[in-house]
Amino acid sequence: MINSLSKILAALLAVLLLYFVPAVQHAKTQEDITFLTAYHALTEFVDSVRNKGYISPVMYEDFQTELGESGGLFNVELEHQHKKYHPEYADPASASTFLNEYSVQYEGHHTGELEEVLFPDNSEEKESKKRKYYLQMGDYFTVSIQRKDQSALSVLTSMLYNSSSVQEEGPLHYGGMVLNEDY
Repeated sequence: MINSLSKILAALLAVLLLYFVPAVQHAKTQEDITFLTAYHALTEFVDSVRNKGYISPVMYEDFQTELGESGGLFNVELEHQHKKYHPEYADPASASTFLNEYSVQYEGHHTGELEEVLFPDNSEEKESKKRKYYLQMGDYFTVSIQRKDQSALSVLTSMLYNSSSVQEEGPLHYGGMVLNEDY
């Protein structure tokens, strides 16, 4: 009885070592490739926007295509912080009380607003100037991507550790100040 039990245990261990461990290693490698491809697409898109000072529908669609080719489904959040200068007054009702100072405030524009400009409900061509979203030098532009689907690695590790809760990676953020207005 003990001999047959040890043979069954040895067979299960062999299956685990021959099939499951390489599958987890392959899934980990695939997850790393997906991450690097998505991060490359993210940095390339954001740097392009920061250097050109605008987003065109073609640039945005190319970014979405590259993310799709990475092997994962991603939720994309765009954020444009427009820099505004506001004069400071001792008495806001009187223009003669100007304090010779300006405060800087940022006005936020997010994904929905940007996509309305890029993809309007009219028949403008993709390269039309009306379909470009323009930024100004000194503004900030940031993109965050969050993986929506469950990777093979998370499925295998949840089976291995027998847990129903999958620990997801946080979103990837990349952005910075707009450096140029090339329009």
